[in-house]
Amino acid sequence: MKKFHIHLVSDSTGETVDHVSRASLVQFSKIEPIEHVWTLVRSTDQLKKVITAIGEHPGFVLYTFVNQTHCELLEEGCRRLQVPCISILDPIISALGTYLNAQTLARPGSQHVMDAEYFSRIEAMQFALAHDDGQSTWDLDDADVVLMGVSRTSKTPTSIYLANRGIKTANIPIVPGCPIPKEVFEVTSPLVIGLTKDPKRLVEIRRQRLKMLDQDENTDYVDLETVTKEISDARRLYAKNDWNVINVSRKSIEETAATVIQIYQDHQELNS
Repeated sequence: MKKFHIHLVSDSTGETVDHVSRASLVQFSKIEPIEHVWTLVRSTDQLKKVITAIGEHPGFVLYTFVNQTHCELLEEGCRRLQVPCISILDPIISALGTYLNAQTLARPGSQHVMDAEYFSRIEAMQFALAHDDGQSTWDLDDADVVLMGVSRTSKTPTSIYLANRGIKTANIPIVPGCPIPKEVFEVTSPLVIGLTKDPKRLVEIRRQRLKMLDQDENTDYVDLETVTKEISDARRLYAKNDWNVINVSRKSIEETAATVIQIYQDHQELNS
């Protein structure tokens, strides 16, 4: 495993540079990045401290600054230290500015302005938390998306991810022997999506869960034959109600959410 230092420098929350670095690093195997995160760097004195710290632990530098003077100071400091220094937004902003024939705002953290979209995400997050795991089904029709699935099919994390994109999501567990809330079959507005998973993979995940909780593994919860029937029954339910189905066996939460968003957008276009 190759270890290396990577410095993430930002004049805002650092969320953008963090996402870009993680999306890039996942493309490489057998590496272990040692992250140094520097956020809200908005003064020359702060920047000098960052450059000193980079000198103590030389490594790859990714940054997002809107202040051109700070960009130049950081790049000059990295040149002296002979470490690579990349601005992740400048090429995109420059290209967009040329295409749009427009100037940038040059305002740190402008992506976090508390506009209508921001409050929409907050509302969606509150909705997802209030409607997690079959709670509060009385107002299920207010959801944008309803996720169905047996235990450990990533319903909750997918709901939270979608909420962060402003999509109000409820999730309903399918539990053997327990009736599905009648409100699920009465909704008219939400898009209902069923999540499914390979039974063998599901058993592995459930076993890991039981071990974490230090619970007995001699249960139908991890019996392959029982789990296979559980999945089959869920798929029949989806088919009977003509619900969309996503197989999450080999999907990350982000990939599942991206698939949901695509289906949701197509659904909106058909009903607009």
